[in-house]
Parts: sequence; C-alpha cells; structure tokens
Amino acid sequence: MKVTVILGTRPEIIKFSPVIEELEREDIDYFVIHSGQHYSPNMDKVFFHQLSLPSPKYSINVGSGTHGESTGKMLIGIEKILINEKPDTVLVQGDTNTTLAGALSAVKLLIKVGHIEAGLRSFNKEMPEEINRVMIDHISDYLFVPTDNAKRNLLREGIERDKIFVTGNTIVDAIIRNLKLASKTEVLEKYGLKKEKYFLVTIHRQENVDRPKRFSNILKGLTMISEEFNLPIVYPIHPRAKKRMREYNLKPTKNIRLLDPIDYLSFLRLEKSAKLVLSDSGGVQEEACILKVPCVTLRYDTERPETLKVGANILAGTEPKDILEKTKIMLGRKRNWSNPFGDGKTSKRIIRILKEKYLNH
Repeated sequence: MKVTVILGTRPEIIKFSPVIEELEREDIDYFVIHSGQHYSPNMDKVFFHQLSLPSPKYSINVGSGTHGESTGKMLIGIEKILINEKPDTVLVQGDTNTTLAGALSAVKLLIKVGHIEAGLRSFNKEMPEEINRVMIDHISDYLFVPTDNAKRNLLREGIERDKIFVTGNTIVDAIIRNLKLASKTEVLEKYGLKKEKYFLVTIHRQENVDRPKRFSNILKGLTMISEEFNLPIVYPIHPRAKKRMREYNLKPTKNIRLLDPIDYLSFLRLEKSAKLVLSDSGGVQEEACILKVPCVTLRYDTERPETLKVGANILAGTEPKDILEKTKIMLGRKRNWSNPFGDGKTSKRIIRILKEKYLNH
C-alpha cells in the first residue's frame, strides 16, 4: 500500500502529525505533499521541526492568491505528482483549498480518497470552508468522522453508510502527543504572562476580518472584556488579519497585545494557561474543549456543535455587548465537561481501516 498525505496549512500539519507517526510505525510506504497554502516559516517549516515530522517530499509553494487561483495551481501541481507516484490512497484533512485540490486531483485519477475530519457542517454556505467540506465528502471513498453527529450529517446527505467510519478526531491524539513538549516552552515568561491572568484571542476567518464593521466590532468587544476584568487580551495575529487591520485603519487599544504568529507548542501552552479563549477557529474550539479552557466563538454558527452541547463553548456572534455577555457566561461555568472528540487513538483506527480496505480491495 502506498499512501499520499496532502496538507498545506498549520492546522493540517498539527492534525496530520499523529497520522504520519502511525504510518511510520506501521512501516507503510507514504510521502507528503505540501501545497504551501501557509507559506511563512512560523506557520510552516517550524511545525515540521517541532513535531519531529519528516520534511515533505514535494512542496508546491502555491503562495497567496484568490480561491480560484490558488486552488487551480494546487490542482495542476498535485496532479503531476500523483501521476508520477501512483499512490493507492490519498489522505486529506479538514476543509481548506488544499484539501479540496488534493481530493479532486486524486478522484479524477481514480485514486482512493480518505477524508479525515469528514462530516462537519456549519450550514452556512457563505463560508468557503463549508463549500469545500461538502464537496470533499461527496467525492471521498473513506470518510473518517470525529463524532456520531458528523456521521448523521453525511447520512442525511445520502452518503453510503459503508463509507463512513466514526474514528474520533486526530486533534486529541496531537494534543496528548504534544502537551508535555508544550509545557517546556517559555512563551508565558517571554511575554510576562501568568496562568489564567489573560484572555487568548484568534481571529482570521474571511467572514470576520474581510468585513471592516464586523472586525471593528470584535475589537471593541475585546476591549470591553479587557476593561471589565482588568486583564490583557493576547492576540497572535494571523497575517491576513494584520493586513486587513492596516487596510481598514483599525487601531486596537493598548489592552489588546498583538503578537506575531507563534509556533504550535507555544500556542498550545498559551491556550492551556488562558483564563478563556475567544476565537473564530474551528480547531481552537476543539482544542479549548479538550484542554478544559472555556471558549467564546466569535461567529453565529459552528461546525463543532459538540463543544456547545457539552458546555465548553458558546456562540457570541460579533456584536461587542454580546461578546462581553457570553464571556461572562463562560467564565461562570465549571471546567468539568467531557471531551466529545475521542480517546487519542484516532490515528491508529484510520490506518487500520486503510490497511483492511487495501487488503480486501
């Protein structure tokens, strides 16, 4: 069996890390293609180094561009590699343009596609990620879903039951694998932060940062929180958000501390030690839930409803008063919710299923 892993963003590298480790452990013939969708060193190469992963065999270096432009470049680059390498299975993860390009390239060449973290739905078609998720799921051969809820989403859309496997989410495997390493980082000391004496923020979604009014409202809400609780807001800013902030002439108050993008292990420690996390990221919603840190989601919907159900997360939208109100609610909750995303053995299940399918093919 020959497997191709296709990735291109920071979250994909993190969530694929335990899968790659399992491919190594099982001595399976595999290689990695990196699309270059995230292309700054802090959001890319350092993650491979920190997570002790082998460098990708191929890098397409697609860089920035519109959705159509970058996806098109990835399709061209990935197809050439797959024609040359002839893998039996391609593995993709999540909902990015890299994931879509990888799945589409493979299915056109009659190569089996395994979609890790399949079945997630926000039911918001304005999100490019939602379009990607639906398309990827409907062209994949093996759908590795994190929860029963994700399985139900796929069954409602008419996807065959025998293609769907409830495996849990590889983010649990990754956090278990990396938490000890993260505790050794000195990020709190570097920025003069104390455990549970700051709020952590991530904002990068197109629906938030590409709308001046919405982005401005979120920053106002963060300022209100900082003033209410007399604690700093720590915001490792995504390059896209930083660019938009300059374009819209948005000037965060001094209570909001903008940091350059930081490495994964440092971010994990920041997350684990925060009083509360405010984010528009699906992955951060999951991580905060697993780490038992309250989360306020700066969106009106989520493809991680499990986090809402167990009480780890709340939807705040983007109005300043709502952000403050929902933050107060979450700070009043006990951190005793259950983790809905699995037991940390997701990667083992995925590779075992792939081997069984290959042998029975």
